[in-house]
Amino acid sequence: MLQPAQTSWVILAGGQASRMGGNDKGLIEFNGKPLIEHVLQRLSSQTDDITINANRNHDHYAQYAPVISDTFPDYPGPLGGIHAGLLAAKHDWVGFVPCDSPFIDASLIRRFCDNVTPDSDILVAHDGEYHQPVFTLFHRRVLPKLEAFLERGDRKIILLYKDCHTDYVDFSDSPDCFVNLNTPEELARLAANH
Repeated sequence: MLQPAQTSWVILAGGQASRMGGNDKGLIEFNGKPLIEHVLQRLSSQTDDITINANRNHDHYAQYAPVISDTFPDYPGPLGGIHAGLLAAKHDWVGFVPCDSPFIDASLIRRFCDNVTPDSDILVAHDGEYHQPVFTLFHRRVLPKLEAFLERGDRKIILLYKDCHTDYVDFSDSPDCFVNLNTPEELARLAANH
């Protein structure tokens, strides 16, 4: 059985955040501290192998954890960060979470590890209703497929999942885990309720 200590984790903060007016989402304040700090706090209680994928504000992010950037140009989205994370990680299993989900489940890493099978290439969280495609655990053997996928110009993460042996991890008892903040309005509404 895969142990959490045998996994590396990457916080994806490399997007353009166009719905946030182009502001760097990980650095936007939520309840008095940047979103990246909320995510780090939740994740660092589960692992000490954390890297941040960012394509700007490197110095700011570097105060929290090592920073890696996309190697593919033109912001290919989450897959660019996943690609960079797979290249840089020290373990074969590499997990990913977004920088704008402040309520990550306290057992997230353990749950992913418990669901790995010998056939698994990718594991994706499921909230009982929807797949949560950026809450995911990849085996490094996916890299050649991912590189070919990105070189073709494909960006839809779901298509890659169909290309690989993908399993789903049930988080239907923890829907808050996937609350993410895409717009200033969502941020204000959530801050008022928490």
